[in-house]
Amino acid sequence: MVSPIAPAASSLLAPLSAPVAEGANDGVGGAIPDPQRATAALGARSVRLDVAALTAVQAKGSVDSVSPEEQEVIAELKARDREVRRHEAAHARTGGEFAGTPHYEFTRGPDGRAYAVGGTTPIDVNPVAGNPEATIQKMQTVKRAALAPAEPSAQDRAVAASAEAEEAKARNELRQQNAAQAGAEAGRAGIASRPRAGSLVNLFA
Repeated sequence: MVSPIAPAASSLLAPLSAPVAEGANDGVGGAIPDPQRATAALGARSVRLDVAALTAVQAKGSVDSVSPEEQEVIAELKARDREVRRHEAAHARTGGEFAGTPHYEFTRGPDGRAYAVGGTTPIDVNPVAGNPEATIQKMQTVKRAALAPAEPSAQDRAVAASAEAEEAKARNELRQQNAAQAGAEAGRAGIASRPRAGSLVNLFA
C-alpha cells in the first residue's frame, strides 16, 4: 500500500483525510475490497512535493489571486494529478474484472483545489481453485495490469513477480494433470485392445 503523505509543518500542502469537497477533481475511489479475497495494491508512489512555505492564501481564505510561486506549485500539482490518474487508470483498465476501483491520496493546493498525489488500485490475485488453465490466464492479466503504467512502481513490479510465480505453479499443476490424464487414457486404450474371454473361435479350412 502507498504510505500517506506527511508534509513538513511549514508546507503549503495539507493532506485531505475527508472525501474531496464539491468542485474538486472527480475520480475518488471509495470501494472497499472484499476481505475474503486476496488482493494486492497496485499504484503510483505518494510523493512529497518540494514547495516553499507559502500560507498566505490559506490564511486569507481567498483564492482570487495567487503569487507566481504559488502558480508554480499549482502547475506541479496539476502535472502530478494527471500522472497519478493515468497510472491508476492503466492498472484498472488492463486488470479488467480482476481490478477494483482506484483510490487516491489528495493534497490541497494554494488554489483550494484537491490534487491526487498518490494512489492504489486493488487487484484480485487469487488462483482459480481447481482450474490451473484459468489461473494461468488470470495471472497473465494480473501481470499485464501491474506493468501497464509507463513507469511501474516498486509495488507494481512486486505484484507482477508474484503473479508470474503463481502462473508457474499453475503451469506445473496443469502438466501434472495432463500427464495423469494421458496415463489414464493409455490404460483404457490398452484394456480395450485386449481380447475378451470367450470371444475366440477356431477357424477350419
